[in-house]
Amino acid sequence: MSQALILPMAAHVALAAFLYVLLTVARAPAVWGIGRSPDGKNRWASVEPRISANLSNQFEWPLLFYAACLMLLQLPYPPAATTLAWIFIGGRVLHSGVQILTCNVRLRGVVFTVNFLAVLGLWVLVVLAADEAPGA
Repeated sequence: MSQALILPMAAHVALAAFLYVLLTVARAPAVWGIGRSPDGKNRWASVEPRISANLSNQFEWPLLFYAACLMLLQLPYPPAATTLAWIFIGGRVLHSGVQILTCNVRLRGVVFTVNFLAVLGLWVLVVLAADEAPGA
């Protein structure tokens, strides 16, 4: 059961790594001249700030996701924890897509709410599991 939470955490690490690669590609024309258009402009210039902002977002609310998962790994936790962890990851992927590919702040807020609620749910499970743990 404990490995079930490791996979969503690894998936988030993979998402962050992908975003680092994407940001490197987006900055390549400006930094190295690779992929620069014939007129010397960076085709990625308009999307690069959104990729950068999204990458920064991966180190904000997800911190609480990791903390909850690491605590749950030390406790007997219900299968709902794994479900909530995967909902969080799906929401993070959707959030990245919305933030990078669109300027729709309202949709991004709705998707973030899914992530927010999934992590709050994980923390409820942490509290309940800690209360039920031997010696609690």
